[in-house]
Amino acid sequence: MTYDYDLAVVGGGAAGLVASKFAAGVGKKVALIEKSRLGGECTLFGCVPSKALIRTAKVFREIGRAGDAGLGELGSLPEAGEAGEAVLTRVRSVVDQVYQGHTPERLQGLGIKVLLGDPRFLDNHHVEIERTAYSARSFVLCTGSSAFVPPIEGLDRVAYLTNQTLFDMGRLPRSMIILGGGPIGIEIAQALGYLGVAVTVVEMGERILIREDRELGDLLTERLARQGLVLRTGSRAVRVETGKNGVNLFVEGGAAGQGPISGDTLLVAVGRKANVDGLDLEAAGVEYSSKGIRTDRRLRTTAPNIYACGDVAGPYQFSHMAEYQARIAAWNALFPLKRSADYANYLWCTFTDPEFAHAGLTEDEARRARGDAIKVYRWAYGQTDRGRTDGAEFGMAKFICDRSHRLLGAHILGARAGELIHEAQIVKTLGVPFYKLDSVIHVYPTFSDVVKQPAKLCHIDTLQGSLFVRMARRLFDRKGR
Repeated sequence: MTYDYDLAVVGGGAAGLVASKFAAGVGKKVALIEKSRLGGECTLFGCVPSKALIRTAKVFREIGRAGDAGLGELGSLPEAGEAGEAVLTRVRSVVDQVYQGHTPERLQGLGIKVLLGDPRFLDNHHVEIERTAYSARSFVLCTGSSAFVPPIEGLDRVAYLTNQTLFDMGRLPRSMIILGGGPIGIEIAQALGYLGVAVTVVEMGERILIREDRELGDLLTERLARQGLVLRTGSRAVRVETGKNGVNLFVEGGAAGQGPISGDTLLVAVGRKANVDGLDLEAAGVEYSSKGIRTDRRLRTTAPNIYACGDVAGPYQFSHMAEYQARIAAWNALFPLKRSADYANYLWCTFTDPEFAHAGLTEDEARRARGDAIKVYRWAYGQTDRGRTDGAEFGMAKFICDRSHRLLGAHILGARAGELIHEAQIVKTLGVPFYKLDSVIHVYPTFSDVVKQPAKLCHIDTLQGSLFVRMARRLFDRKGR
């Protein structure tokens, strides 16, 4: 049978862009279907605007800390709202700059047919867009995720924000309630706090950033509290209503007791939901649930010619994981020799100040899995010369090894953590013992000491445990007597 396209990719976000470019790059006829604007959640509403906001917030904070660098008081943080319009305008301009690399014209120049409109499946080989049917031998579904809005009484009657509307604000509010203490909530909370917004974070769990290593997470929590963020953990939101000057949120539990908590506005950041509505996936034979599309380890759905990747498939909802999956899904959709996704070496970074990077098992997870057959190596940023020169002494790196000195997990809270984690990620992925990094020449003075020095401690442990060293010690002990 002849099809219009070898591959049709549904969704023009991180995964969809990678999958379609891969298919075009290997000479296949490919269509990229997007219902609104190319670029996806990360470019338009997530990673790009949030990191632009965080950068501006850090600049504001550094102006206020000029005295710490020996420059005297060159400035101070503005009152909330003074620079809000300019800040948000800059954020939107950065988004537009990044989007320019994903325009339909650019993709069509690569040989990718861009089809804009709401798609719905007719069967597993046909999709309809704006009353026109298109056929494809295979499909890759990359429809992403969107903010999950919990069923809280009264929430539908107040003007709340999500990450998709946050950056459309005309100015910064004086105060904000953030519902959710995960990465999105905490990144935005700290950035807005730096810009003078009074922020209260409400988290139902016992602590914020629940997936992070507990020891380092506690360090960050203490720092955020010292910076003025109000963190209401163990608090379940039960009701929302419009207040005199904004929003009132009523909660149950938590050390501070029952609400209300008041703020100019409310940001809902409690998680993500897979974008599966309106696609008529049933017609294509694709099974799904509220958590996303069901796939096997090769990212194939229950329809043999349809694959899924990225946030809509999980299990990790990050752009870098979506790109990783997209290459595998596109390959498997086009070629008979199949590949499998391997999540053993997952990693991510939360872009707080300082950054909080995560690769592999936390200490608690490692101890549950291996008992006491692990070794933990730590190094504080305050022990590094670069930390002293840059005034970046807060933070710690932590590496968890098995009996063979191979990494089970690596966690870094501190300056440039998102970059530094990759040195650990390389040895972890390749199965190289952690202590091997001690023999690698590192530039001085750099923050890389927080990786090299723990590797040296690991190296010392291996030497002390070696047969040669034990024999030498016995020999020297005899000579000493």
